Amino acid sequence: MTRHSQADDVQERFILVTEADSMAETTTSRHEPILAGGTSTNPSRMSTGFTIWLTGLSGSGKSTIAAILEVRLRERALRVEVLDGDVVRTHLSKGLGFSKEDRDTNIRRIGWICELLSRNDVVAIASVISPYRDVRDEVRSHIGRFVEVYVQAPLDLLKRRDVKGLYRRAMAGEIPSFTGISDDYEAPLDPEVTCHSDGRDTPAESAAKVITTLEELGYLGRT
Repeated sequence: MTRHSQADDVQERFILVTEADSMAETTTSRHEPILAGGTSTNPSRMSTGFTIWLTGLSGSGKSTIAAILEVRLRERALRVEVLDGDVVRTHLSKGLGFSKEDRDTNIRRIGWICELLSRNDVVAIASVISPYRDVRDEVRSHIGRFVEVYVQAPLDLLKRRDVKGLYRRAMAGEIPSFTGISDDYEAPLDPEVTCHSDGRDTPAESAAKVITTLEELGYLGRT
């Protein structure tokens, strides 16, 4: 049997969700406009989906927290999909570079998929650097039920940690337009959750902070 990569899974799930969304639109009354976040003016058609958007510098721990959140939310019988920035770039955004324009296009594509998932009662977890504040806010405005999670870590710590060796290569000039070194990262001004991956919060504690916020916002029932 042919083994599927994670990128293949992302593409297949994207096609299924797009088809489901198209079917939903054909059965929606023209007098029931769909609102931000996949909600409708008819309360019986309120979407239960939402988007968790983890942003932060490379190596800050976004993917680790996303993986824990995926497990915790599936334990609550929710449908969950994770969109990892590295995986998306190998498939959906293949060919894009790292100029601001290309970065914004990549984030808009991820945001659009999150919007489709959320309006179809799926919890979308995006784990992406997404360095520019304006396009993050743009994505938020389209989705509505959107929880921004800032995974914060000091740059000096990330340089020392440097598990993938990317910071070393960037400082040597081998990787141009690397966020935090030769390109800016604009931290969120008012995120719903801030996780400190400098040792103050463990990944499990960070995930727990997100779950608590989701409960407080009414996106999850309290256990």
